[in-house]
Amino acid sequence: MNYQAEKRQNAMKENLIRDKSYRFALSIIDLYKILVAKQEYVMSKQLLKSGTSIGANVEEALAGQSRADFLSKMSIASKEAREARY
Repeated sequence: MNYQAEKRQNAMKENLIRDKSYRFALSIIDLYKILVAKQEYVMSKQLLKSGTSIGANVEEALAGQSRADFLSKMSIASKEAREARY
């Protein structure tokens, strides 16, 4: 199966990583609101950026133009997840 056919087939399946990263982003947004209410602005903003960036990069990866593009975007998503965890 060529890359484009594989990509189309994968797009039709449920995507566990996409779903989890989306739910994680929603949780991060809720936490961000709590932190801002407690006047924690610096850490909350950084957490918001890294926590929501994961899903954005996963979405970009799923629309990648090549396998290398896909892997690059997923690698960035992984780095953002590690940053958010820290």
